[in-house]
Amino acid sequence: MSEDRPDPQHRRPEGLDDATVEALGKLSEALETTERARGHLYTFHQLTGHADLMLDEAVELLRAAGHGEYADAVSAELIGRNVIEGRWTFQIVEDYDDGYYRCFRHLEERVRNALAGGRRHLYEAEMKEQRRTRGRPGHEARPD
Repeated sequence: MSEDRPDPQHRRPEGLDDATVEALGKLSEALETTERARGHLYTFHQLTGHADLMLDEAVELLRAAGHGEYADAVSAELIGRNVIEGRWTFQIVEDYDDGYYRCFRHLEERVRNALAGGRRHLYEAEMKEQRRTRGRPGHEARPD
């Protein structure tokens, strides 16, 4: 059985103060929230693309129902339209990934490396130590 304490990568480096651990925890939480936002952006990208493809069938059905004028309008005005000026959703995703998201990830890593030797989730690891019941099954510090 492993030692009933966190692995070294989840232990606070010597001399690292509470305020810094808390600040790194908040920075990590912000990055995690950004990861979620990025996932929603990809969902937006996929749903918008799927909707655009569904319009092909709507145009066919409108035309078959004798509504050629409306089929033409949907086809000309909506199918393939930019979602914002000059951009489809893939371009929005690429701009986000290459700009804000890349900067965020690199800066979080730079700060964490400089202040905590690259150790991740120190705040959460310490929270786990405070909340778990030592010696109880399902409350181990780490896997065997």
